[in-house]
Formats: sequence, structure tokens, C-alpha cells
Amino acid sequence: MTVKDQARSKDFYVGILGGKVVKTENPCYKLENSWNILNSGGGPTPDKLEVVLETPQQLNRVSSFLNLRVADIRDCYKKWSVKGAQFLTEPLDNRGHEWRCYMRDPDGYLIEAGEYSHTSLAHFKEYASRTQKTNQKK
Repeated sequence: MTVKDQARSKDFYVGILGGKVVKTENPCYKLENSWNILNSGGGPTPDKLEVVLETPQQLNRVSSFLNLRVADIRDCYKKWSVKGAQFLTEPLDNRGHEWRCYMRDPDGYLIEAGEYSHTSLAHFKEYASRTQKTNQKK
């Protein structure tokens, strides 16, 4: 992830979201079962000749976002808000599939925090079971 200020971003991902630092240079942190490196960006390199890494320039136009799945969205919303996370809305129901809300990190990256509904989880389990049975027949 390209960031303008590594210390400020580390404070957000570690201090607010609860990540654990696993490498201090170009800070790498572990957030649950994912790892993220906070890179200061820069110009082209031999393996990306015409690519410039930079933070988002237009906050209301995004091509990707970080998606965090949590066990209790309301608890995370409260806990992260108290620590300073700025959410666009409170958690909202997404047609019964999930509850979700969005926040921004210090560089403006959009982050979705969501909790699947019991109906969605049951659907995923049923699908996984069906897929496993199909694969066993092959």
C-alpha cells in the first residue's frame, strides 16, 4: 500500500485497527490473517517501467479498496470510532446479506468493514459442502 507518511499510517493500522507490526522498515503489519506493507511509493523501476506509485488523488473515485470482514461490525465500529477512525456512515444493512460501513485511512484509501449475515454464512457453508462433494466425485 502506497502511503505519504509511514508513521501516520502505521498509527492508523496498528493503533486504531489493532494490527501488529512484524517489520519496522517499510512497516509491515499483520491484521488478523492478512499482512500489509506501507510503502512510500515513487517513480518507475526496472520491473514497472512506466508506473508511478502514489496515494489516491480523487477521494470519491476509487478503483479498489481494502475489505475487512469482522465478527461483530457494531463492536468494531464503536471501538475504532473511539480510537479515531472516521466512518462515512454507521453500519448499514446491505439487503440482508451483510452489515457494512466504510472509513478512510490517513491517505484517503477507502476501507470497507463488514459482517456477513447468518443467512449469507449458511449459504457459504452449503456452497462449500456442495463443491467439496463435487470434487470428491472427480
